[in-house]
Amino acid sequence: MNISQAQQRINQLRQQLQKANYAYYVLDNPIMEDSIYDQLYRELQDLETQYPDLITDHSPTQRVGDSPASQFASIKHNIPLYSLENAFNLQELRQWQDRWQRQTPNIEQFEYVCELKIDGSALALTYENGVLIRGVTRGDGTTGENITQNVRTIRSIPLKLTLENPPNLIEIRGEAFLPLDEFDRINLEREQTAEALFANPRNAAAGTLRQLDPKIVDRRRLQFFAYTLHLPQNNQITTQWDSLNYLQSMGFLVNPNRKLCQSLEEVTNYCNQWETNRRNLPYMTDGVVVKINNYELQKQLGFTQKFPRWAIALKYPAEEAPTIVQDIIVNVGRTGAVTPMAVMKPVHLAGTTVQRATLHNSERIAELDIRVGDTVIIRKAGEIIPEVVRVVKELRPPQTQPYKMPTHCPECGSLLMRPATEAVTRCVNSYCSAILRGSLIHWASRDALDIRGLGEKIVMLLINNKLVNSVADLYHLTPEQIFTLERMGQKSSGKLITAIEASKKQPWSRVLYGLGIRYVGSVTARLLADNFPTVDELSQACIPSLASIHGIGEEIAQSVFDWFKITHNNTLIERLKEAGLQLVNEVSPLETSISIQSTLAGKTFVITGTLPTLKRTEAQTLIEKVGGKVTNSVSSKTDYLVVGEEAGSKLEKAQKLGITQLNEADLLALIM
Repeated sequence: MNISQAQQRINQLRQQLQKANYAYYVLDNPIMEDSIYDQLYRELQDLETQYPDLITDHSPTQRVGDSPASQFASIKHNIPLYSLENAFNLQELRQWQDRWQRQTPNIEQFEYVCELKIDGSALALTYENGVLIRGVTRGDGTTGENITQNVRTIRSIPLKLTLENPPNLIEIRGEAFLPLDEFDRINLEREQTAEALFANPRNAAAGTLRQLDPKIVDRRRLQFFAYTLHLPQNNQITTQWDSLNYLQSMGFLVNPNRKLCQSLEEVTNYCNQWETNRRNLPYMTDGVVVKINNYELQKQLGFTQKFPRWAIALKYPAEEAPTIVQDIIVNVGRTGAVTPMAVMKPVHLAGTTVQRATLHNSERIAELDIRVGDTVIIRKAGEIIPEVVRVVKELRPPQTQPYKMPTHCPECGSLLMRPATEAVTRCVNSYCSAILRGSLIHWASRDALDIRGLGEKIVMLLINNKLVNSVADLYHLTPEQIFTLERMGQKSSGKLITAIEASKKQPWSRVLYGLGIRYVGSVTARLLADNFPTVDELSQACIPSLASIHGIGEEIAQSVFDWFKITHNNTLIERLKEAGLQLVNEVSPLETSISIQSTLAGKTFVITGTLPTLKRTEAQTLIEKVGGKVTNSVSSKTDYLVVGEEAGSKLEKAQKLGITQLNEADLLALIM
């Protein structure tokens, strides 16, 4: 792989991981399995190690988490909630021990504490004089969401500590989770009321914690395991094991399956034991957290940018289970891609009931030689994307037939095509109801036009009643037309029309993403919109011009170029213009006053503290507009430090290095 190919793959991996992070941390709606995410993350780490010049500050490998959601008030953590480094096998666990021992070569005696890694949602609880005053989600590790009212409904979280003389201030960290029997009970109730089922206990727990009505949280009977505490200075607790016992004495539920180990061999035995026994637990666990017991040794080891050096999480491999293929069907997506799926005898796997698994394409079907009636092994790492690992051909019934992909679209009957350069079979009829359905759902999605209330059921009603044939038709709907649809009242009709009208204000980058051009995700759409501020400029761009943009490869450039050469698509653009959608970048007065020929091009900035009027992201955007670069750490290569209130260690380092300091006014004066 050359550097150009590495850059293209790195960009692709970053986009996938950033989207997965947003879905996981903000939406509580994961879009990929842990094992898939870990694999992509490791691939990105390896490429960045091989090509260090391609590392950027906004890479997923350079930060802890993602932004907190917005429906609750944001709270800055007194002490950051760090992520844990992952080990995926015992060899990596030994490598971790070797690393920390090299840092402290004189340590001969030490202990480990092993705790089951609970598959739930991390919480930080603050108590003043023994009384619970605040419960906050993990968020991005620095800032979380204040969900105190919901936390108060969790019965295993004491509202008042059971101590005669509680400390003035104490913070407890732990994991909120949903027991498996409660998960099954809730999903049974939702099934009876025709509500969407939760994918797994972790999703259910995260979604429950973000309920705006605490009564709903109370009914779902969440549990909480406490796993660490932070006391004021000069306390008498010196080990993690003592902390767990102290938490128990205060009235917290502490996982009873913890173990104090004298060696890595004992840790290994514990991990092996629970890899099997965890299936008998009444809650989900996906690994073991291993911590150095002694707090003084923890303090000596400290932290990396993202992880404590004194702890690691050994994650268990994806679970596998056998089941029987009852049928093979195909699904037509918004791009016309025809994806085969195995319909299987329902099987309980990683906390959920699995009945379908993607087979990707005809090549994967041929590789597996999968047939109706086959016994297959499926794998799922605790998330929502099950896959067929292999076919147990020894159990194949007689007279089974190899599966053949359909020649015509199951939705519209059009002849299916398979481009020579692709493994995917496609329907190329742009008027196919399946493509239209997928296009409308994508157009209304959160990252695109964000039309609240326009879900799949409403989309199907609109299509079946021949009210829409493209996304442009949405902007000609009337409340009277929607009111006549099944299960649509006057109030809901008015709300939907209002939401559609409000979507006209979404910026050009979101409209571009909503068009559903192949390979153009939300991040790529913003990149294209920044470089081609109008739809007319983008539609006239040549392939070399598109491909010259950092982050846009030949494949994306070709796809965008081809899309605008289709007459039907240009007709759609004209109709969207007439409807009043934003197909031009709106430039703020501040941005228009910035000279692109600024002498700041190539200069490196670091921002620290809270600025008076600008958000950090806004300041970064302004700097980048004039060709500057914003990094996270101060070094001898830093040209300017932008300083706000509560500036930290970055200011001290900049002062030692003699780096020029700017306040917000100085920055604005410099770039105008």
